[in-house]
Amino acid sequence: MSLKAFLHQLQYDPDKTKPQDVEIDWDNAPLPYKLYRHVPAFPLASDVPLTLTGKREHTMPTLRDIGHFLWYTFGLTQLSQSVLEQHTGEEWEDSLQLCRRFVPSGGGLYPSEVYLYLKLDELPNGIYHYNVAHHRLMLLREGQFDRYLGNALGDRCDITNCFGAVFVSTYFWKNFYKYNNFSYRLQGLDAGLLVGQMLEVAKRYDFEAGVYFQFLDGAINHMLGLPDTEESVYATIPLAIDANMEWFHHGDNAEKNISSDELCSMLPFIRHEQYMRSKKVLEYPLLIKLNEASIMESARAFKQLEGQQILASSRDVYALPSVNRMTYDLASVCRQRYSPENEYVLQTVSLTDLAELLQEIMNSYKYRNDLDGLVRSPPSRVHLYGCFYGVDGIQDGAYYYDDAAHALQLVRAGDQRPWLQYGMSLDNVNLFQVPLTFHVAGDLEHFHKELGFRGYRIQQMEAGMLVQRLLLAASALRMEGRPLLGFDVSSMNELYGLTPNGQTSLIQIPIGQCRPRSRLEGSLSQ
Repeated sequence: MSLKAFLHQLQYDPDKTKPQDVEIDWDNAPLPYKLYRHVPAFPLASDVPLTLTGKREHTMPTLRDIGHFLWYTFGLTQLSQSVLEQHTGEEWEDSLQLCRRFVPSGGGLYPSEVYLYLKLDELPNGIYHYNVAHHRLMLLREGQFDRYLGNALGDRCDITNCFGAVFVSTYFWKNFYKYNNFSYRLQGLDAGLLVGQMLEVAKRYDFEAGVYFQFLDGAINHMLGLPDTEESVYATIPLAIDANMEWFHHGDNAEKNISSDELCSMLPFIRHEQYMRSKKVLEYPLLIKLNEASIMESARAFKQLEGQQILASSRDVYALPSVNRMTYDLASVCRQRYSPENEYVLQTVSLTDLAELLQEIMNSYKYRNDLDGLVRSPPSRVHLYGCFYGVDGIQDGAYYYDDAAHALQLVRAGDQRPWLQYGMSLDNVNLFQVPLTFHVAGDLEHFHKELGFRGYRIQQMEAGMLVQRLLLAASALRMEGRPLLGFDVSSMNELYGLTPNGQTSLIQIPIGQCRPRSRLEGSLSQ
């Protein structure tokens, strides 16, 4: 099978990416976090702040700040125990016990890992892995790597003006063992959800951040000590405190055509012992081929893209009421966020709440990245569509949200819940109880012409970043959402008329009030 045919299957016929006759070996499951052995460990503060509303001064962050930043981004935050099925008999079904994080993940498997390059007074300069299980930093490579990292980014970022950088990787086996080749789609979304949460937390700590999707993969993986047949970096995010720092400038090394091999020769090879629990790791040749096809070996391959503005095609346009920007305590919203299944309870949504929700999603989503470069206020490459039922002030129907005009364009009138429910491949969510069902849409060809196979995973990451903003904004309005991939993409494309616009549906998120199931919860913060 060609790689393009496989990506088409991932979007439109995902069941074919998962063998039907393969039984999952649950006893061979990997841990949802990576554990390094026999490397120096640096514990992080566990007395995390209970609120994240204010700004910190523009001073160099402390190790305590970094610990809090990482905990709110990707740490183990709660222990939750619930019963899978409650019934009226004398016996209860088996209970489900999970360690929750503030960022969701497909199946709760968390294929992403977080690495950091840090230059702080309280730590040796060097490359670290965030040990989620024990909330500590593990030193993988000591030294100062400003020049090396700058070269790996095509000399487009002044790393000397940054106090560090975060690397979000994907460890392929961590969700391949359950989802087989379908895991490739989940891995990009998971990485995006994590980056979206990280950028929101960074705002609360007044960190300046820029997301680089394009870099010399081999050089970055070599610096971190990652074999690219089992784990590879998906995004690099330098962090700074200088609000006037220049980002994404044109680097000299793009002209010099520096290569990964040249950079790798500057650093010795490292490989540290790690523990992932699985006794046997199955092969995943398609994921390796896709990763190899996505790799960038030269800075000359780095490109910028233009966002696509959806052209107005509807005569029925609803100008949404002018609303103030939402303000909320991110820590509180993260703690209360819940991912419902059959617990939705249908309630009316006011037009003001919908206007606040839509405005907050798209405003908070705006971020610095190397695909936009220095372009001011570029249009987004991912877009919001939604089917709304029972919203005061507008008729039921399917809409496109024009964030520039803060208006809804009616695409198809009427109650679309039967269409949505029929398109579900699983019956785990009753969409007749949901007033707002969103779809994130993006380029039909996944920017393959401009970015090759790397375009697909970047698109999935940007979709995940938008979904995380949607979940946070909904939770701030006392509504909850559940990201879903178990739906008929072709049917949703037809519903919104996406294909003629060169768009396709990427993910579905029902949003509404819910009545959470009974569960025991305990915080894992001190």
